[in-house]
Amino acid sequence: MKYAWIETQRRSFPLPVLCEALSVSQSGFRAWRGGGTPERKRLTDAQALVLIRTVHQEVRQAYGARRIHAELRGRGYRIGLPRIERLMRENGIRARHKRRYKATTDSRHHLPVAENVLERQFAPQAPNRVWTGDITYIATAEGWLYLAVAIDLFNREVIGWSIKPRMTTDLVLDALSMAWFRRRPGPSVLFHSDRGSQYASQAYQARLAAYAMRGLQNWIERQNQQKMAA
Repeated sequence: MKYAWIETQRRSFPLPVLCEALSVSQSGFRAWRGGGTPERKRLTDAQALVLIRTVHQEVRQAYGARRIHAELRGRGYRIGLPRIERLMRENGIRARHKRRYKATTDSRHHLPVAENVLERQFAPQAPNRVWTGDITYIATAEGWLYLAVAIDLFNREVIGWSIKPRMTTDLVLDALSMAWFRRRPGPSVLFHSDRGSQYASQAYQARLAAYAMRGLQNWIERQNQQKMAA
């Protein structure tokens, strides 16, 4: 794997620098390379497998045999497609399929939502002025897991997170609490999120109020107004 990566980088960096960076010897690299150019030498299955794995990891497992074949040919390696298909099959190397879309925002609810206070001003001038939150999903061998994050928009740092098997309000509450306890910000931090039911829930809005954060504060004001009107 190291030698194959060095081979792909030789046009950009000197060989001694690459070998020193990866703690391998130049003689070892030359022995692996066989003393010839990629076009002139016959790669062993072991060497071809290293190159296949290298490309496969570089593209984050997105390529199948045909695209890896094209990529290696573009780099000067003459490896037949049937051989690549065989090596990938024998070693369990597969293209990662695009994950099925799963909705993480349920906007079809009757919970009150806040106005868009942020108005696409995504570049605060200091930390702890604007936080944002979102939910995504991860496919695992045991099923779907849902990840909620809280991010400081000042430097896009993830400051809180939570992973659970279900998209409950606790998922976003835990991410928010982690962020607050890690940062301990002053009052009036603006928290921006979508209008999903988790973020619009009474429990989440109450937690924001307890932390003296803005963003869903309109809900609390409306509740107070409704109580006064009653």
